[in-house]
Amino acid sequence: MLNAIAKPFGWLMLWLYEFIGDYGLAVIAFALIVKLILWPFMAKSKRSTLRSTRLQPKIKELEKRHGANKQKYNEELQKLYQQEGINPMSGCLWSLIPFPILIALYQAIRQPITIMMGVSSDLLAEGGALLEKLTQLGYAVGGNTAYAEISQAQFIAANWAEHSKEFLAISDKLKSIDFSFFGFLDLGAQPQWNFLWTTDWSNPAVWGTGLGLFMIPVIAAVLTYVSGKITTKMNPQPEGAGNNMQTMNIIMPIITLWFAFVMPAALGLYWIASSAFSILQDIVMTKRIMKKLAIEDADRLAHQQEREAELEAKRREYERLKAENATTVNPNTSKKKQQIKAREEQAQKAAEWEKAHSSRPVVEEPSRVDNRRYARGRAYDPDRFSSGAAGQADESASPDDEQQLPVPADESPDTVEIPEDVLDGEVPEDDADLYDDDDEQDDSDNL
Repeated sequence: MLNAIAKPFGWLMLWLYEFIGDYGLAVIAFALIVKLILWPFMAKSKRSTLRSTRLQPKIKELEKRHGANKQKYNEELQKLYQQEGINPMSGCLWSLIPFPILIALYQAIRQPITIMMGVSSDLLAEGGALLEKLTQLGYAVGGNTAYAEISQAQFIAANWAEHSKEFLAISDKLKSIDFSFFGFLDLGAQPQWNFLWTTDWSNPAVWGTGLGLFMIPVIAAVLTYVSGKITTKMNPQPEGAGNNMQTMNIIMPIITLWFAFVMPAALGLYWIASSAFSILQDIVMTKRIMKKLAIEDADRLAHQQEREAELEAKRREYERLKAENATTVNPNTSKKKQQIKAREEQAQKAAEWEKAHSSRPVVEEPSRVDNRRYARGRAYDPDRFSSGAAGQADESASPDDEQQLPVPADESPDTVEIPEDVLDGEVPEDDADLYDDDDEQDDSDNL
């Protein structure tokens, strides 16, 4: 299954090698092509990540509101993501794509004959024609058997000039591949982690190649660290995620260093190229996305201000209409109701004038409500539930002891006097027209 997935990557690597003519440059070109293919997906992931980061203040507000109710918090969080058009999982999914590609490329580099060239694996099995031919020419299996095909491909390339016809007679898919980078570094070899204290420093031809291979894992680890720092700096992280990013910025370079030492140098070179392209990609992509997000924010703010202006205009129009209706007589109101209302207003104005100009002391009447003298009843007493000395004093007092208030001789002409027949419940004849049948008919017509 893994070989089937790795075959397209192996064919691409072989085509790039034949087109460029240098194995190391083919690896770098492969990393560039992968970055270009993944650019739209990584841009989508970056956009989702940046938008999620900008939503952190709103998410914190939801935590304050619904922190105790996790179900309600999750529902409101999903609504917020839907309103903003964000898929919180998209940023994680697309960021994991480079790892399967790295595994597939590793499989293609590890098996250049069966995957890159497409030669049948039966020819390299025990008793296979190609394995017998290699053995006949002096090939001996040694070292790490996991990378046996790399050594077999290198042996074929070394004997290609003399035995190319014999190799092609076994399989026309066989090709001569030089695994060197600029003819100097053998990218099919593994860097030695103990190179510094085991190499022969007296021979530059020996330690020069070994030092170059040793530096590949080191450079790969350094670029991985730099890439993580740049990503953290350019992308504002949510509160609480800073410690996690710092931990990842330490762990990932260590993992890169270990993988680059245990795998062929070609994988380390791919890691270096991929990290360098990732740094450039992150810088360019972040700037472009931030500009687009700034434009979206400006449009959203303008739309929000326009909406608020519309609501404010509607509110002012409503207040204006409300004020006009308050000062305008409703045409559907009957004549009888209008007369009653006018009389009440006149009585209220008269009472206010009397209160302001009369020298008569103001008598507090507990039973009065506005202009209704006995609204609470004639016998209303606000201290009816009080106890103690005040209550006893009220009981001991007789009705004859009430203070008689002086009435001024010159009363104001606007003083409202209530006739005795009104107090006795009788309606004056002058006001009887307010209650005639014609006005009642007017009310029914208006209704």
